[in-house]
Amino acid sequence: MPTVGEIMTPDVLGLEPATSLVDAARRMHERRVGAVVVQDGERLVGIVTERDILRAVATGAIGGSVADVMTHGPDTIGPDESAGQAAALMIHGGFRHLPVVDGNAVVGMLSIRDLVRVSVDDEAPRGV
Repeated sequence: MPTVGEIMTPDVLGLEPATSLVDAARRMHERRVGAVVVQDGERLVGIVTERDILRAVATGAIGGSVADVMTHGPDTIGPDESAGQAAALMIHGGFRHLPVVDGNAVVGMLSIRDLVRVSVDDEAPRGV
C-alpha cells in the first residue's frame, strides 16, 4: 500500500484566518479544491472545507471570515504514514480531507478521492 506522501496533493491552498468566506470560496473554486488549510504564519490552525462554506451560506454567515467556520486544530497525518492508516483516520473521523504535515510544515492535502483513486487504479469502468 502506498504512503500518504505518494498520493497526496502537494500544492496546498493556504489562507489566513481573516480571509473572507467569499474570497475563500472564490479561491477554492479557481483552484478546484474542496478544502484549504488555515495558517497563522506557517502554523496550521484550521481547515475549511466546501461543507463549511455551504453551512455558512445556509445559515446566512457567508459575510464572515474563515476563522468563523473553520475546524480548529484539525487532525493531520504524516507523509510516511500508509494510505490505509489515512483511510481509517478519515472514516472514523467522518471527514474527507486531511492535512499532511511534516513536523510543523504543511506539505500536502489528502482527500478521500486520492484514496479511492489508489484502490481503483487497476479497475476499468463497466462496459469499457
